[in-house]
Amino acid sequence: MTVTLALGAMNFGTTTDEATSVALLDRFVEAGGTMIDTANCYSFWNHPSGYGGQSEELLGRWFASRPGVRDRVVLSTKCGAEPTVADGDWPETREGLGAKAVTDALHASLKRMGVERVEYFWSHMEDRRVPAEETVAGLGALVAEGLVGKLGASNHTTWRVEQARGIARGLGVEGYGAVQLSHSYVKPRPESAKASGHRFGWFTDETRDYVVTEGLETWAYSPLLTGAYIRADRPLPEAYDHPGTTRKLAALAAVAGELGVSLNQVVLAWLTGAPEKAVPIVGVSSLAQLDEALAGAALELSVEQREALDAAV
Repeated sequence: MTVTLALGAMNFGTTTDEATSVALLDRFVEAGGTMIDTANCYSFWNHPSGYGGQSEELLGRWFASRPGVRDRVVLSTKCGAEPTVADGDWPETREGLGAKAVTDALHASLKRMGVERVEYFWSHMEDRRVPAEETVAGLGALVAEGLVGKLGASNHTTWRVEQARGIARGLGVEGYGAVQLSHSYVKPRPESAKASGHRFGWFTDETRDYVVTEGLETWAYSPLLTGAYIRADRPLPEAYDHPGTTRKLAALAAVAGELGVSLNQVVLAWLTGAPEKAVPIVGVSSLAQLDEALAGAALELSVEQREALDAAV
């Protein structure tokens, strides 16, 4: 079975304990999953040290205890958001995207995970304190060294991604080939999205036009909105309180009822079958949640079902 789903390891080693994390990783690869997404800053906000690295360290222990599994995994990590000072004024104190910062971050990530390279390396968030040319050159050098397979931009505006790609073409180095953004079936009101911190991390219709036209990959984080589709105790944030959400949720419920599956599974199927062929990054804390997500990513919607979902705006 082809699994178009990335297992999000953000909380592995902190709020998701070691035994549970390992069980989830084992089940994921046994089910045919390959893509695992982490970051060097995961999860500094959950750890008393104030620094990240716990997720990557856990993955390193898992790789060491499972001979041969590394060859079955597409490994994705990020740089740029790790604090440089514990309890500092983050994000101002983040490491950023200077050439030395991205190089040092990658080498530290490789060491923590006990690997020689990663398949995906992402700029975790924009850093306008550093010239774009410096960031692009630094990242391109890592690809040229064989330490990175593909570069991606997470939480970047579309114009900044295109600017960086143009610089990369001019320098003759590898540029961004993927974007990672907050992306789900329901959408926040644009102005509310800006106010709630999604200003640079929200997948829009413009983003879709850009990535489809330019052939970039799309990775979707928070596709299930931390359980809001199915959990009454986790309502949608205020930014999603508008008539379009009501219509979309009704369409979602109708398709889920027709198929006899959960709302979450329809959302994942909608994402993987969209024009951008999104790779949902799903953070789970139990085997049941993982199994539900895997089934959702493998679900195929009919043309009529997808049209009904897309028509609800």
